Amino acid sequence: MFFDDWQTNEKYKDAQISTSLLWEYDLSDFDWNDMSVLVVQRVIERGWPEDFYAAIRKYGGMENMRQIIKKIPVLSPRDINFVCTFFNLKKENLKCYTRIQSREKLLNS
Repeated sequence: MFFDDWQTNEKYKDAQISTSLLWEYDLSDFDWNDMSVLVVQRVIERGWPEDFYAAIRKYGGMENMRQIIKKIPVLSPRDINFVCTFFNLKKENLKCYTRIQSREKLLNS
């Protein structure tokens, strides 16, 4: 997978999550752990490769990153395909996808 080298990639070893992704928050007292779902969602939607590497490191590796991604409530179809491909996830395991399916089912009933 693309980010499997997150522990050894020297190019991004000191990468930090871009503060511009969280422009509307005061980062001086920002709780990165409580806001992990939002942070990862922003990285997916607008981040650069260094943001991905930084998020994977910050949140403890690929498996933890996958668990956070599964909790994201809203992603575009394009972003859903991206995370499924790059993080080896099934769309049926994503909260954002199951919410779309539930809404469509409700609207079509």
